[in-house]
Amino acid sequence: MAGRWLRSQASSSVRVAATALKAGVAIGIVSLAAATAFAQQAQPMGDAQRGATLASTCLGCHGIEGYRNAYPDYAVPRLAGQHPQYLADALKEYRSDARQYPTMHLQALSLSDQDIADVAAYLASKPLVATSSASPPQPPQPAVVCTSCHGQNGIGVTPMYPSLAGQHASYIARALQEYQTGYRKNPIMNGMAASLKPTDITAIADYFSSLKPGLHTESRPFFRWTDHSAKASH
Repeated sequence: MAGRWLRSQASSSVRVAATALKAGVAIGIVSLAAATAFAQQAQPMGDAQRGATLASTCLGCHGIEGYRNAYPDYAVPRLAGQHPQYLADALKEYRSDARQYPTMHLQALSLSDQDIADVAAYLASKPLVATSSASPPQPPQPAVVCTSCHGQNGIGVTPMYPSLAGQHASYIARALQEYQTGYRKNPIMNGMAASLKPTDITAIADYFSSLKPGLHTESRPFFRWTDHSAKASH
């Protein structure tokens, strides 16, 4: 009798634990969806056409393929195809100096929330879409945990998480190093990067940068100069 009672109690405990686990997962999913929905509601609607004009200064660096930061040496990130919400969040962090980078702080300082939404809408106007014809390659072991947020195909699983597919490997590596040192502050990423070895960072960066379709460099528009003063003199 005692044995049956113990087995019954153990079985009941397992069922309760399983139910609690399912409920916790469901609550987590609902919470994430709710947080995403709230963030999207709080974000002004972006005007991509207006953003194209505002982004002209951005493209002075981000519109040149292979353009590199002088020191430390790494490629300036590709932005075209990125999630608009992530771009907007990043610009707000640069504006507030939560992300510390003097050049970007000065660029973002004069932008209103609407300006930021417009620039983000322009740069994200051609979003990454995963192809169904081919499966993404198996990620290296250090990158497996990264795919839970950034996707095995390198496309962020929510608008808050950046897509990494096609991003410059040197930029991904630099970002991870800054999360390790705390120069970039993000509770999740600081913890994720803390234990990474240099070889892990290289493997992660090489994996995501190789994925296609991927982010690309938005080309700078060609401006033709017209001398209106010459016409006015006739």
